[in-house]
Amino acid sequence: MLKKMMVVAAAVTAVFSSTAAFAAGTLKIGGLFAVTGPASFLGEPEKKTLEMLVKDANEKGGIAGMKLEAVIYDTAGDATKAVQLATKLIKDDKVSVIVGPSTTGESMAVIPVAEREKIPLISCAAGIKITEPVKKWVFKTPANDHVAAEKILDYMAKHKQKNIALLTVTDGFGSSGREQIKALAAQKGFKVVADEVYGPKDTDMTAQLTKIRGIKPDAVICWGTNPGPAVITKNVKQLGLKIPLYMSHGVASKKYIELAGADAAEGVVLPAGKLAVYDVLPKSDAQAKLLKEYDAAYRKAYGAEASTFGGYAYDAFLLIANAVKKTGSSAPEKLRDGIEQASKLVSVSGVFSMSAKDHNGLDLSAFEIVRVTKGDWQLVK
Repeated sequence: MLKKMMVVAAAVTAVFSSTAAFAAGTLKIGGLFAVTGPASFLGEPEKKTLEMLVKDANEKGGIAGMKLEAVIYDTAGDATKAVQLATKLIKDDKVSVIVGPSTTGESMAVIPVAEREKIPLISCAAGIKITEPVKKWVFKTPANDHVAAEKILDYMAKHKQKNIALLTVTDGFGSSGREQIKALAAQKGFKVVADEVYGPKDTDMTAQLTKIRGIKPDAVICWGTNPGPAVITKNVKQLGLKIPLYMSHGVASKKYIELAGADAAEGVVLPAGKLAVYDVLPKSDAQAKLLKEYDAAYRKAYGAEASTFGGYAYDAFLLIANAVKKTGSSAPEKLRDGIEQASKLVSVSGVFSMSAKDHNGLDLSAFEIVRVTKGDWQLVK
């Protein structure tokens, strides 16, 4: 009888504990992702990751007694639409924080809205201008593009590749990367011998590559997000170019290899987040355990491997959760302060240490150099 009473009491306690878990109210998280359109390879895993994390957190009782609610809109990669939806999230949906947008151009367009309305924005795009100069209400989770550029140039220096040909896309991400590479190249003693560009919707870059072939650089650096880089990779193969080809972190997902074709992509080198090669990281690596758990959870939820891009939303969620735990509040001002105070926060993209002077909080350790080998990523040591 006593045992039965104890079981009933435990059940009642569980019910009341579950109810009490959400006694502190609801935290509304806005999401702006390019779920459809050319940048869907970024936005789709970001959306799925945020939804997965919110669901999991609620099943465990929320965060600091708060239930979580994700209000997510598809921007289709359009900056004008992103601004309209950001306004809707703030004015109509009353969110306390926004995760996204997926691209640099969208993020730059949305920043004035976040700053004016005093709502923290955690961008999932890499352009350095998103957070430099520092803006009070704006943060981002991908490492700055100058970090990726420096990682490439340091690797090239080891291989005595000093004459560089650039081939960059004419959008926000490409323009920022081009600017950072040229500045760093000048500082580090490299020479940019060709500076070619292509449009986001261009479907053939053989003209630019033919010009580059005539100049005979030591290597080509392509900066963009798919499908352009995949097209360029195919064009390099078609032209029979033997010049080493480097890509930016903007293509650090298996989608790039799939679009370019494993044969054409063979040997391409790029900086990538550790998620791409987590299975060969030493167990002592601070991120190894979390990366393994994220990939396993994503595979269980969606039947596909987790991507670096989905990881940007994962990082944003962790920054928000960490801020809630620090401040015990869902108020935008408190969340902003908590995000800025993140220190040594282990996540997918790296170990974040934010400050009033740094709203990205990542350094060179956020990337590993990888090479496409037999249709997969190989860690370059």
